[in-house]
Amino acid sequence: MRAPASRFTDTRSPSWRPLVAAAASVAMLLTGCSAGTPPEAGPRPSVSVPTAAGTPTATASPTAAAIEKPLPVGDPEVVVAGLAAPWSIVFTADGTPIVDERDTRRILEVLPGGTTREIGVVGGGGQSGESGVLGLALDDEDRLYVYSTVGAENRIDRLPLLGEAGELRLGDPEAILTGIPAARFHNGGRLAFGPDGMLYATTGDARDGGTSQDAASLAGKILRMTPDGGVPADNPFPGSLVYTLGHRNPQGIAWAADGTMFASEFGQDTWDELNIIVAGGNYGWPIVEGVGGGEDGFVDPVLQWTPDDASPSGVAIVGDTVFIASLRGEVLWTTATTAPSKATAFYRGEYGRLRDAVLAPDGTLWLLTNNTDGRGSPREGDDRILSVRLG
Repeated sequence: MRAPASRFTDTRSPSWRPLVAAAASVAMLLTGCSAGTPPEAGPRPSVSVPTAAGTPTATASPTAAAIEKPLPVGDPEVVVAGLAAPWSIVFTADGTPIVDERDTRRILEVLPGGTTREIGVVGGGGQSGESGVLGLALDDEDRLYVYSTVGAENRIDRLPLLGEAGELRLGDPEAILTGIPAARFHNGGRLAFGPDGMLYATTGDARDGGTSQDAASLAGKILRMTPDGGVPADNPFPGSLVYTLGHRNPQGIAWAADGTMFASEFGQDTWDELNIIVAGGNYGWPIVEGVGGGEDGFVDPVLQWTPDDASPSGVAIVGDTVFIASLRGEVLWTTATTAPSKATAFYRGEYGRLRDAVLAPDGTLWLLTNNTDGRGSPREGDDRILSVRLG
């Protein structure tokens, strides 16, 4: 086995040595199950696909990437080492990578050579646990949107990026949305702009499952808003930011080339989920976890895993491939947008917990490890950004 190559020199950690890693992948065929019937248990918990009628399907266009169905090739390269519980990666219009750290609340730019530079600290604090500075998004004016915990609430702020690459700094924050319920756990936190130009945010149930079914609460939802935090006229519930409800702790969202939206979600003890998101859909929590067979009109997941196999967080879509960074499973899952009937595991256990997956401007897939978040086992050099070649 070879150590992951390094394209950049980590000048902050001179004693760091890359971990030995395997590039082998394990394919797991998914077990179809009829509506309301869980898959049979095997030697290892299986990934399963519901076959209930009415499950939406995606038909992605191959023009989303030069390669129609890209998959990881070879060993990842280390881009940056020595991060502390990083959570999200975004790229500016000129390709400068921006990464945040959940607990230090720092926003960093990644410099050539594998070093980082602090461009600002997001104010606030409280709660601890899984709360802190979470999701990031950039609009077409390179304004940074930040989802963070401040006291008893989660909020979304917008901060201008000032200066040039290598000398970036954050301007003054502007509140876009406040009052999202917060807790030590289940804060959701992913931000992303959709192909419609709207800002989407995932929120957790803040450890109160009842909020997920409460249409008046911002907890346990996927929210859709204008870049200024307003309610779009075509949202499914008039006057409400709620786009979907019935979520426990969704942490990844991405869109296929045809506009189909996918989201990952942490289950409790039984099933984690990959869902296709439909406007106004109810995904069942806390009444249903995993496949419910359309009970009470709930939308079933297209894939489900046991938490040991997944705990899915960040999601990226390249061409017709969905990439799902998984924490507890310590694995990068892939499936096809066109027919998510099986999933393939890459790098299982090789790099520990994976928090985010993002397509970089050079066409590689960047992965964010998360072994210093209090739940993992840090390795030398953690946490890291890894670059994976696709082919």
